[in-house]
Amino acid sequence: MTENGDHIHLILPDAAERAACFRALAAGGTRVVRAFASADAWLDAQVEAGEAILLLRWHQPGATSGAALLDHLAAQPGAVVFVAAERLSIAESRAVLRSGAHDLLPAPLDPRLVRRTIDRALGDWQDRRRALAAHRDAETRLAALTPRERDILASIAAGLGNKAIARRLDLSPRTVEVHRANIMRRAGAANVAELLRLAFIAEQARGTAGDSIRYGA
Repeated sequence: MTENGDHIHLILPDAAERAACFRALAAGGTRVVRAFASADAWLDAQVEAGEAILLLRWHQPGATSGAALLDHLAAQPGAVVFVAAERLSIAESRAVLRSGAHDLLPAPLDPRLVRRTIDRALGDWQDRRRALAAHRDAETRLAALTPRERDILASIAAGLGNKAIARRLDLSPRTVEVHRANIMRRAGAANVAELLRLAFIAEQARGTAGDSIRYGA
């Protein structure tokens, strides 16, 4: 995620609705809220959606429809898009969600509901940023491990003690102890619990499974 995560773009044709939602979202915060009268106006402004949150009406005036705008945003997967619409059938609602909308909101829009919805989305964004920072920290701290140290860390993560690791890797228990101390030092881990937390976070980040834990090149 990028620093655009607290940027909110309103693409709402109705001036009164646009103003009410703008006031609700801009009140009491440091977030950046920008408002546009149509999808055409948003495209003409050449703003960067990036990791922004967008709220748009499904039915848009002008040449660019809500569906066309969603297609455009599909190339910017970091954007979180909420669509407001009236009287959509179940099939139409499913089509909107399949096109990349994060969720549907009932129209006319209630500014209080909009504020609650966007606040939750911002909270989720912050959670993802924290998780990404933790993943990067774990990857960085474990990247310096040698292949042998990575094998030993995988065995530690599997719950094996020094003697069992020694048998598994055909090493002496003393050699395992030395490697284990080096792993703790390289990873900057104060204890085994912290080391295992780093291993778990890094494994999640890499999408690996089971005992297959790989770090570094």
